[in-house]
Amino acid sequence: MAESTLGARVAELRRRRGLSQKELGAAIRRSESWVSQVERDVLPVERLSVLQRLADVLGVAVRDLRPEAAEPMAADRGDGHRAGSVVFEQLRLLLTGHPALEQLFGDEADRESADTLPGLQQRVDIAWQLAHESRLVEVGGALLELIPELEHAARITSDKRPEVLTLLSRAYQVAATAFTRQEEVDAAWVAADRALTAAEESGDALSVVAGTYRMAQAFLRLQRLEQAEQAARVSVTALAPQIGDETLCRPEVLSLYGSLQLMLAVIAATDGNRLAARAGLAAARTAAERLGEGRNDFDTEFGPTSVAVHAVAVAVELGDAGEALDTARTVDATVLSPERQARFLVDVARAHAQRRQAQEALAALLTAERLTPELVRTDHRAREVVRDLLQFAGRRPADELRELAGRAAVTP
Repeated sequence: MAESTLGARVAELRRRRGLSQKELGAAIRRSESWVSQVERDVLPVERLSVLQRLADVLGVAVRDLRPEAAEPMAADRGDGHRAGSVVFEQLRLLLTGHPALEQLFGDEADRESADTLPGLQQRVDIAWQLAHESRLVEVGGALLELIPELEHAARITSDKRPEVLTLLSRAYQVAATAFTRQEEVDAAWVAADRALTAAEESGDALSVVAGTYRMAQAFLRLQRLEQAEQAARVSVTALAPQIGDETLCRPEVLSLYGSLQLMLAVIAATDGNRLAARAGLAAARTAAERLGEGRNDFDTEFGPTSVAVHAVAVAVELGDAGEALDTARTVDATVLSPERQARFLVDVARAHAQRRQAQEALAALLTAERLTPELVRTDHRAREVVRDLLQFAGRRPADELRELAGRAAVTP
């Protein structure tokens, strides 16, 4: 079986275990149709958690199904050649230990703020704008100076301390987001925890919820789905009483609630839970309809278009490529940030790849790359599509695909 495809391996191992496609699907919480598509190599299996469930049921190791999937995540990323790796290593070191230990030993005369509160707020806003444009190296560079200054300001300011702590929480949240997108999920976890601490000290309950949202993102990328769901679910439960009162519910609460429901939908889809994924999308859609417009409260970009984009992502995760593409045709993603537009296009590319529509998948990836080159060249899902397209193409990939694979450092 060493030279066979993933689908052929799954089919052979399933028969050896005496399982039908329906029985295997039930054991891993997938449909009989899903198993059939995998065995015919129509549907690639991208998620390590799904591969692990398959391997467990079939009685083999993950490496026996897909040898490359068992390699360490860092090796797949090619960290040593990744743009901005030095910046993010410095940012990681910044998060190590106490955030401002020298302040505890400094003289009162030394304790002066390097920037005004409006100046600090503007710099946090700029960091988030860069994140929404997926310019993550610039985000990392900005945070290397901004976080220490905010930590310093939080310790010398008395009358404006809650406001500074709220900004500090936002800065750590953008750090968590950037680390997650750079696949540095352990550092993202630390940054999200720092964001929660700062938010709680500020007394801003919604900032605490926003910090929990970032924590759920990190857990999701770590494939710790139960923890990701718990983090998001607790926040949804806390906001539910306010959501129920339509006359008093503030738009920012509704926006954050909807974003959390979308998070729950993606978590459920990643886990193969079709019913829970649909429930999360429905709850988010209701919240978006109540808002009636797109908003960016707590830098989450929530609204009707965001719900539609997530519906595409959920369908792809569940293996419903046709549904994903049908929904995608109705979406005008240009109202979203470049980063969200690019992620939407990556999901469209994934759906085309599931249907072995190589040209369409490549076109979507190239469009996404024009919007946010950094995202397409580093995102694990985009790189997985490129790898699949190389395998589809065989020995003679098209020049555009070969060049994209070179930029993303992807090999078949």
